[in-house]
Amino acid sequence: MKTRQLGKTDMQITPLGFGAWAVGGGNWSFGWGDQDDNASIAAIKRALDLGINWIDTAAAYGLGHSEEIVARAIKGRSEKPYIFTKCGLVWNEGDYDVTNSLKASSIRQELEGSLRRLQVDTIDLYQIHWPDPDEDLEEGWQTLANLQKEGKVRYIGVSNFSVSQLQRAQAIAPVSSLQPPYSLLKRDIEKEILPYCQREHIGVIVYSPLQSGLLSGSMSRDRVAKLPENDHRRRREDFQEPQLSRALGLVEKLRELAVLYERTPAEAAIAWTLTNPAVTGAIVGARSLEQVNTLVGAAEFRFTQLELDEIEEFLHIKA
Repeated sequence: MKTRQLGKTDMQITPLGFGAWAVGGGNWSFGWGDQDDNASIAAIKRALDLGINWIDTAAAYGLGHSEEIVARAIKGRSEKPYIFTKCGLVWNEGDYDVTNSLKASSIRQELEGSLRRLQVDTIDLYQIHWPDPDEDLEEGWQTLANLQKEGKVRYIGVSNFSVSQLQRAQAIAPVSSLQPPYSLLKRDIEKEILPYCQREHIGVIVYSPLQSGLLSGSMSRDRVAKLPENDHRRRREDFQEPQLSRALGLVEKLRELAVLYERTPAEAAIAWTLTNPAVTGAIVGARSLEQVNTLVGAAEFRFTQLELDEIEEFLHIKA
């Protein structure tokens, strides 16, 4: 699998990274429902065996559980993937919800917890999960810069930041990467954020290229109706009408085009995000070995310009 340089770092990452949000399970307010740990480990191992060389997780996913699963999955491997994780969402023991904190003491405590759960000495990319509270952004980013100087993290990045927030961070220390949401159904970053990152040589690793599974090809109205209570997607507007019908219609359009290349709708949706020159890589979540097999082809697949225009026309009609 070909690699791309992430921003100005020395990390050469594959176009796809394994997203470990869902493998955290359903025991927190933004969980994806119950998850079998053995299936999670098998999925991560399969992704790495197929050439994916980075994993993106966060302390908050499953309230620490995702990081523990990642550690179990990579244990004993001769070639270790890059490990990216995040800070800024904290919880109390026994809680189901998370709260935001960018205070220096909180971030340092989070980092120690992540190092312990991941069973590593250094984290390759440490990211602020959300710029919240906004007034503490500078304190949080300065803390990450200090941790980098101390050698506890190799590179530092952010997630869900606006251009103005990126500029505030850059006034303190260089931003290696941005992690924003990006999919065929969520494209607001195209106007300002992606051009800015391209100009500033900030790496971009997009999350939710499948819009949390809506564009996977395996979602249906019946399946949405049967999502468990501890799956946060039940509460999201894009899983309700009329957005749901628009998304399912788009999947059929992607299926129609992807079948010509013996690809899945999911691979088509992910590959579309990688056509933007500002995007370095896409984070792809999987909960089973089988799901990985239906996603990994996106790394090398690209639509023709004619097909991209056809997709744009479909979205314009359905808007």
